[in-house]
Amino acid sequence: MNIFVLLKKTFDTEEKISVSNGQIEDDGAEFIINPYDEYAVEEAIVQRDAHGGEVTVVTIGDEDSEKQLRTALAMGADKAVLINTEDDLEEGDQFTTAKILEAFFEDKEPDLILAGNVAIDEASGQVGPRLAELLGIPYVTTITSLKIDGEKVNIEKDVEGDVEVIETSLPVLVTCQQGLNDPRYPSLPGIMKAKKKPLEELEIDDLDLDEDELEPKTKTTDIFLPPEKEAGRVLEGEIEEQVQELVSLLKNEAKVL
Repeated sequence: MNIFVLLKKTFDTEEKISVSNGQIEDDGAEFIINPYDEYAVEEAIVQRDAHGGEVTVVTIGDEDSEKQLRTALAMGADKAVLINTEDDLEEGDQFTTAKILEAFFEDKEPDLILAGNVAIDEASGQVGPRLAELLGIPYVTTITSLKIDGEKVNIEKDVEGDVEVIETSLPVLVTCQQGLNDPRYPSLPGIMKAKKKPLEELEIDDLDLDEDELEPKTKTTDIFLPPEKEAGRVLEGEIEEQVQELVSLLKNEAKVL
């Protein structure tokens, strides 16, 4: 099987994030593989081990994105591709990303494309479905089970707490989420092998794309951190007194009664 994983470098939301002039400050920020993409990498490896073939991870970004690609290679992916847009694009959106990936896949013959359900930075969940539409292949989002038998594909997906069972065929694009699998940690031997695995770097010109074709359809006008929560209040005294005070606070301060 010819398996591809769409990978994105994202901010580590467990670390401090600084915003200045409506933009997230890159300096000093920690970056990781988008957590939902880890489920995609793991599932790609599982399917390759079951059916044969190879796993290629693909990302669009800058030189620093190589770190996340090497992590995916250390997990067990076979090859990596970095589409470096650092010097070619000042801004882009999900439309831009999908168009670049469409050009990349023009001479490829993917059987299976996996991506994270959403990226934790923008959480749009658009790139996978957009790409599938451009490639003219079926897609299923938020999957929790993937079984392949020849050309037939059986999928389970989460639907507001229920499970929907879908049957489709290869080639197919799926987006992955928690519950599909348990992503492995890169082992020391895996990390050492990853250093020798092929990592190809491409630019926009290599894909025969013109910058005008990639002009974003949307623009982010502002980014800001949510307001800090006020300190909580501990009610004291007898239970009846606490209840009376709570009702008063809900009515007069919170104004929910």
